[in-house]
Amino acid sequence: MVRGDGFWGLQAALDRRDLGPVAGVDEAGRGACAGPLVVAACVLRPGDAARLPELTDSKLLTALARDRVYDRVLARAVDYSIVVIGADEVDALGIHVTNIEGMRRAVQGLRQTPGYVLTDGFRVPGLPAPSVPVTKGDRAVACIAAASVLAKVTRDRIMAGLHEEHPHYGFDVHKGYSTAEHTAALAKHGPSKVHRWSYTNVATVAAALGHTPPHQVMLTVAALESVSKEMGAAVSATDTSVGKNERFAVESRGGAQTS
Repeated sequence: MVRGDGFWGLQAALDRRDLGPVAGVDEAGRGACAGPLVVAACVLRPGDAARLPELTDSKLLTALARDRVYDRVLARAVDYSIVVIGADEVDALGIHVTNIEGMRRAVQGLRQTPGYVLTDGFRVPGLPAPSVPVTKGDRAVACIAAASVLAKVTRDRIMAGLHEEHPHYGFDVHKGYSTAEHTAALAKHGPSKVHRWSYTNVATVAAALGHTPPHQVMLTVAALESVSKEMGAAVSATDTSVGKNERFAVESRGGAQTS
């Protein structure tokens, strides 16, 4: 695994060795307990890091700065792909499996197969090109940072839309992460269809309120133990299954969305 510190020139080194085009891949929303997981892949022109002076890990930017960088990346990127995966799929497969699969989909969504893929944090098997995981890659590699911004801005805008549908949770503020305000709203109103019912905090509240998941759920060991304790008896994941939530089962490629 490549260590992030001091490797801002990694993409340039690969380009100089004719190993490009180099695609960076990152996600947004892995730790949230509501809303979709969004994964992006991005290919920048060689040397474009110098033309994107604000480019860095999306979490280090203000919302206004992220929007500026988002627009500049879309204008300058050679190629990009954004995959939006609904909470129902996260619940059915588990977050890690979904994250890996989302990264594969994002790379496959590029118009041209990259010569090399750089992923943020961990190895992704099954990619169509050689790949290297980069620790803190969104702070170290320009194309990963660009993918981070694309994923984060896309997800934040989706969460703002979900706030209009479910205003009592405050999705526009916390974006589905487990803040104190979100936890209080979850306990009061119970989980919605866009919550991740496989997550321990959501599963525990649902069990306490007697709510049934609206789709298939694969509980983690921690969630299963918590729910069992809450109900005072052993439980198993529900067999209830519904179709994919089409609001989130969307991929975008080169700026055009396809369902």
